[in-house]
Amino acid sequence: MKDKENIVSKLVFRAVLHLVISAVLALITLAIIYVVAIFLYNASSFFYFLRGIGLFFIERVPSGFGLIFIWLVLFVIYFIALQWFQFRTLGQINDTVKLIADGRLKMDHQVTVKRGNVFGVFADNVNRLSERLHLALEEERRAEQAKNELITNVSHDLRTPLTSVVGYLGLIEQDRYRDEVELRHYVAIAYEKSQHLHELINDLFEYTRMRHDTIALKLEPINLVEMLGQLLVQYHMPLQEAGMKGQLQSAENMIMVRADAAKLARVFENLISNAMAYGREGRRIDVTVTLREGWVAVDVVNYGEPISAIDLPHIFDRFYRADKSRTRWAGGSGLGLAISKSIVEKHHGFIEASSSTERTVFRVTLPLYKEASPKV
Repeated sequence: MKDKENIVSKLVFRAVLHLVISAVLALITLAIIYVVAIFLYNASSFFYFLRGIGLFFIERVPSGFGLIFIWLVLFVIYFIALQWFQFRTLGQINDTVKLIADGRLKMDHQVTVKRGNVFGVFADNVNRLSERLHLALEEERRAEQAKNELITNVSHDLRTPLTSVVGYLGLIEQDRYRDEVELRHYVAIAYEKSQHLHELINDLFEYTRMRHDTIALKLEPINLVEMLGQLLVQYHMPLQEAGMKGQLQSAENMIMVRADAAKLARVFENLISNAMAYGREGRRIDVTVTLREGWVAVDVVNYGEPISAIDLPHIFDRFYRADKSRTRWAGGSGLGLAISKSIVEKHHGFIEASSSTERTVFRVTLPLYKEASPKV
């Protein structure tokens, strides 16, 4: 609304200015014509063939109405010319939009307008609209690609354990086992694969619900340090079996955040599980809690193989696979980090990753619970 008022006020101001300029230019031009006519009227033999023009202007044009008429004609010509130069920009904008709509220009093509032009704000808005449409189309293409990748990845992930389940149950159905020990072995494998299927389907279902905002968070004040300590206790045996140790480092014993405890725990469970799976060579996982102004940052650090610079910007993308062999960052359905990102963003925080030859860090940053925040 403000831009509209600015454009209207500028148009009115320019129109008045053009009226004044046109009147002055018409008067100056009329004076020049009159001086030239007198010169031609009194011309020597050298300009004799033009003397008739001066004679016509001086003797045939009445001194009153004729001059006013000529001034009005000049005034109209100048005013139309000035207005044409001004509104020519609007025509250029219209032509550019038409070419974009016809597909003859790229969607993110920018309209160039001289600084100070009355339609500069309008051109800027057109450029912003063009850029947003371009981004929307790019997002749509990425979404379509992600959907195709989802179908491919989930089909692969579901087919592999399902094939095992069907295969071993088929052997049992056909009594193709030697003894009860082998029967129990087949049943155990089928059960393990069915559990994996269950996890995959749950991940997919949860990610879909998170993306479509169908999950209502049960927000309550929780002690983040205490939660992380409990998680590391729960992972004590798995870490020990993997030959690793987990350590929590925090200068404060109580750092409060307002969060859904179950959902937030899922985030750190995913990060710790990833650190265990891909940082085993480092023998340890460090969980560091750091206070900032109004925020708390939790770093989950492992010291194993680094994430490549090519894959690092995409590891939180939907269904992104960091390598074609599906052995790196491909835990479960490949949705663990995407789910973690969605949960953190719903808590008005953000998650990021960095990796070097020395260590890999996943950082979760959350807003502090203001009513119980420790002083930084």
